[in-house]
Amino acid sequence: MELNSDFSARVVVHADQLEWQASPMKGVDRRMLDRIGGEVARATTIVRYAPGSSFSAHTHTGGEEFIVLDGVFQDEHGDFPAGTYVRNPPTSAHTPGSEPGCTIFVKLWQFDMQDRTQFRKTMADELAAPVSGVATATLHEDDREIVTYSHLDAGASLTSDAAGGIELLVIDGSVTTGEDTLTKNSWLRMPEGEPLSAIAGSEGAKIWMKTGHLPFAQAPQV
Repeated sequence: MELNSDFSARVVVHADQLEWQASPMKGVDRRMLDRIGGEVARATTIVRYAPGSSFSAHTHTGGEEFIVLDGVFQDEHGDFPAGTYVRNPPTSAHTPGSEPGCTIFVKLWQFDMQDRTQFRKTMADELAAPVSGVATATLHEDDREIVTYSHLDAGASLTSDAAGGIELLVIDGSVTTGEDTLTKNSWLRMPEGEPLSAIAGSEGAKIWMKTGHLPFAQAPQV
């Protein structure tokens, strides 16, 4: 399966307008944003766990990165409430689920295959002091990518001319960029060489963003 797999193209997906699609596990549904591959895929997805649902135990051969958008995600490593950022590197394993239910934004098969650093962070706890109405946290940085989380006051601007492409998810609030207005759960991917200029709406915005990673995009190595 290929979905939004042309990384030279700008893509906007308003995820809340998509229908939920069933996964192979009962009670776990998803909205696919981009994908290369079948059930084993380089994928960016919003996944919803119904209360009491779970996935069977599995190993993340290509790594897994996710944000808990609402509810509480759970596995044998602990409880992960809304606002948590998690990196499970290649070779890591777990049995995910959620007793109360949750929704996560998850990226699979997008790691450096030599990465073995596993961690979790409460994103808001990492925010630096605001500058011109924008408070930003660096969640992860390596030679391939930089991952950040930002709080924007109403009318504040978020800009980037980072090499290697730009991807963002609006976690709350709204921003306008070019002719697009992105609201909660809207996802934008911009190709290498296209700069970002986004202005927060009247309620401000909370933004997850990754830069630098698109030149490394490829199908899973299985």
